[in-house]
This record gives sequence, structure tokens and C-alpha cells, in this order.
Amino acid sequence: QVQLVESGGGLVQPGGSLRLSCVVSGFTLDYYAIGWFRQAPGKEREGVSCINRGDVYAYYTDSVKGRFTISRDNAKNTVYLQMNSLNPEDTAVYYCAARNSALSYCTLNKAWFPNWGQGTKVTVSS
Repeated sequence: QVQLVESGGGLVQPGGSLRLSCVVSGFTLDYYAIGWFRQAPGKEREGVSCINRGDVYAYYTDSVKGRFTISRDNAKNTVYLQMNSLNPEDTAVYYCAARNSALSYCTLNKAWFPNWGQGTKVTVSS
């Protein structure tokens, strides 16, 4: 059974950092593209970052470029999202998502990912 479990969320002050983790089970992470999405209260779920199965291609939405970094450790079945220089607009529930894909790219279209975690809440506030 495919399962994704996020962790690492919490309360952080503006300018601070957090590292989110997504531990996967039930599939071989090596063969999957992974995405991070977020949903703020009252807003649509939006794509934040994704990485293709070979780690050759990584994509970030404009609002997080230069601040967030996606990475993975296939041996630990874990994907990370390092978030720096956080601001209140980053407050949201963050989700990881997975898709078995041999493609050389990934997309921030949430409909492209069939497998989702339950989310971890990030609050940026002073």
C-alpha cells in the first residue's frame, strides 16, 4: 500500500527555517517523481516544488525560488523540503505527493500526482 507521511511542520518566526520530511512506504522511491504542495486557509492547493525520479529536474514556483530546496534520500525513502527565509505568506498545510514516472520532468499540476500524504501544518508568525 502506497503511503506518504509528512512531518517537520510547526510554528516559526518570519525569517526562520524549517525542514519538512516526507517518508514513503509501499513503493520504491527511486522510480517516483515527488511534489510538494501547500494549501492556505480559504485557498486552492498550489504546487510548491517537484523533482523528477532521476533528480535531474527540479522545479519551484516563483514565490519560493531561492528560498526552498527539494531533495531526496532514496536509501531512507524520504523526500525533504528545506524552507528558508519564511514569511507569513508561507503559512499553509504542506503536502507531499508521488507519481511513478519515467519522464525527465515533473509538474506542479496537482492532478498529475495520484498519491498524497495527509499534510503537515506550517505557521509563520511572530
